[in-house]
Amino acid sequence: MGCSLPSEGITGHLSRPGDIVIGGTFMVHLERVYSDLSFTYKPPELQCQMFALQYYQSMRALIFAVEEINANPKLLPNITLGFQVIDSCNNLRPTAQGTLSMLSGGKEVIPNFHCRKEATLAGIIGDTGSTRSILMAHILGLYRYPQISYFATNPKLSDRNLFPSFFRTIPSDEYQMRGLAQLVRYFDWSWVGLLANDNDYGQYGLQMVKQEIMNGGACVAFTENILTARSNRNAPHLVRVIKESTAKVVVVITTDSDFLIVAEELLRQNVTDNIWVASEAWSTTDLLSSQRFKPILLGTIGFAIHRGQMPKFSRYLSSLRPTDYLYDWLMRELWELVFSCKWSSHENVTVDKACTGNEKLESILTEEDYRVSLNVYTAMYAIAWALQSLHNCTTGYGPFYGGGCANITSFHPWQLLHYIKNVNFKTEDGSPIFFDAKGNPPAVYDIVNWRQSRQGTLEQVTIGRYDLSAPNGKILNVDSADVIWINDAAECQPCSWDTWPNPQHTRCLPRPTEFLSYEEPLGYSLVVIAILSSLIPLVILGVFIRYNKTPIVRANNYSLSCLLLLSLFLCFLCSLGFIGYPQPEKCLLRQVAFGMVFALCISCVLAKTITVVIAFNATKPGSRLRKWTGVKVSYCLILFCVFIQLFLCIMWLIFSPPFHELDTDTKPEVIVVCCNEGSPTAFWCMLGYLGLLASISFIVAFLARRLPDSFNEAKLITFTMLAFLSVWVSFIPAYLSARGMYTVAMEVFAILSSSWAVVGCIFVPKCYIILFKPNRNSRELLMGKGRNQK
Repeated sequence: MGCSLPSEGITGHLSRPGDIVIGGTFMVHLERVYSDLSFTYKPPELQCQMFALQYYQSMRALIFAVEEINANPKLLPNITLGFQVIDSCNNLRPTAQGTLSMLSGGKEVIPNFHCRKEATLAGIIGDTGSTRSILMAHILGLYRYPQISYFATNPKLSDRNLFPSFFRTIPSDEYQMRGLAQLVRYFDWSWVGLLANDNDYGQYGLQMVKQEIMNGGACVAFTENILTARSNRNAPHLVRVIKESTAKVVVVITTDSDFLIVAEELLRQNVTDNIWVASEAWSTTDLLSSQRFKPILLGTIGFAIHRGQMPKFSRYLSSLRPTDYLYDWLMRELWELVFSCKWSSHENVTVDKACTGNEKLESILTEEDYRVSLNVYTAMYAIAWALQSLHNCTTGYGPFYGGGCANITSFHPWQLLHYIKNVNFKTEDGSPIFFDAKGNPPAVYDIVNWRQSRQGTLEQVTIGRYDLSAPNGKILNVDSADVIWINDAAECQPCSWDTWPNPQHTRCLPRPTEFLSYEEPLGYSLVVIAILSSLIPLVILGVFIRYNKTPIVRANNYSLSCLLLLSLFLCFLCSLGFIGYPQPEKCLLRQVAFGMVFALCISCVLAKTITVVIAFNATKPGSRLRKWTGVKVSYCLILFCVFIQLFLCIMWLIFSPPFHELDTDTKPEVIVVCCNEGSPTAFWCMLGYLGLLASISFIVAFLARRLPDSFNEAKLITFTMLAFLSVWVSFIPAYLSARGMYTVAMEVFAILSSSWAVVGCIFVPKCYIILFKPNRNSRELLMGKGRNQK
């Protein structure tokens, strides 16, 4: 008895001979007839149904590329390419059978034997799905036959240890799922559902997109699997979960044929208020583009294979006639489906509408259907250019042992693999094609939006692009103003000024208000700091009153120091006017109060500085400055400086006073409750005047910094004004760049910091000597004597 295995016929087998043969697997039929496998009788052969025009076009793209290459005298001259393609019928069994059949060289499956002597199998282009491609890659990898898939996106296929001979002309899901999560984040969707196939494509994609969405700060409402082994795909359960969930955005990682069954159930249960985010496997399908799916799928947004131009292929498809391709029995099935006709049988049975073969295909073709076809076309050319490189090899300079080359008529598959790894060419539209170390092409996707066409059907319009080779910040590029959502209608009304649309744009939500409140951590932290800080000047004032007879207090103008400490107390307290709900009265007075108390504070510092200079020069014999050393001059100077600020503030309040405002422009999603300063010019004039006083004080003190130690007040004031000016110079860019409540917080921080600069630089050194170094608080030391005392 001979050795044998049970065999079945290969479904959907098309072939043409050639010097070198290219294999291909295509899912021309999307469904299969489900049979009861009870094994009480011989299992029936696989029966395929639901012809898919889009994937038939993809199969035709391989045949078109083979014909185009054979007609090109510059590419593989004197070499004729042939092909052998099968219909995998969305099933693993015909995929495995077809792969083994192509390896065996004929229609029979003979494992480990190649029986075709007249032609070499260069490689196989396929398959459509990831699960079937993984099966093929395991088989082809054993023999190192090149495999280039045009639609398998599972990241697992990038593992070179498991799949050493696998390549693809579509990017890995590793990039797509990251992009889908970025799309969710781009539209600020924070509550989404996930739906995915229970196969390799769906499960790997599901885990990746779920993790990326959660990393982006969004939450996943539900995760459900489409059970591909069931004829109904578990659709009733899935639709029930979607209806009961509050999440209205659903990311769907599946194929068009599987989601078709779910969509039918969505229609049956009238689920029409969801936004669907589509993976590339169904985002541009024609199966779901009919008018009846418009209530549920209008507004769908998703990732799609990057579309290139194929004008020659379009003309090629339009010219197809069944009489010109008698070997293609699938074309006869296409004709019956597209033109609703029947081919007359040999018995001349009468039919309602007979197919003539002269019908025109261009009426049903759109370039949107060429996305997958372009990937097949590119894969075919990748093999062709690899064969050309192999053919052009010069002996002695080749890549193999001893500089050897391979023979184009009898090469080993692993030899062609070397050239495919290094292939680099450009498509007709100039896009570069190459494979990275994991067999992946450049990652570029189109972002499409489903809209109603003029014919009433659904069409996919490109509204953006996801290109990982673009600079940072431009990888995801979406024209959000061009997106059409399912709730868009003639009666759609814009939200009122105090509301904001929810992410689904189905209803308006109240806008939250934002201001620097006492309940905010930032708000109550600043309040505590301001109150505690205001006590410090009072404590220092108490120290000065207690030790008012000591030389260091008397030498530093006791009355001016007390007035300065009181003004500092008010400076710390005025910051409280910026915290809390901005009442109209508070808005009117808070900036004026700030300007006046700081004008008083800096005027006191200026008066102290000038008093130091006058006192030093008055000690010189014959000086006329003695009459200017009294306190009256200091108080007159303070009154004059404060009066100028008062005049500015009064003009501000009369002509353009600050007012309470509800700002809806700074942060569109919230209402910023704030105080509008009325006149920005008046505000900056008030602030600029304080800067002028501080600058004068700094200049005078700096020029007097080398006075004898008995008049060391000038040094302290120099450091004080330097710190004061640094704070407010830093405040200006921070204030202009801040938004919302942080604008107010920046001003409060500047008030507290500059007030602390005055307290710390002028009074802390004096208090240190008074309280902790009383031996230095002596007249002799201040007069320059006893400097060596400790």
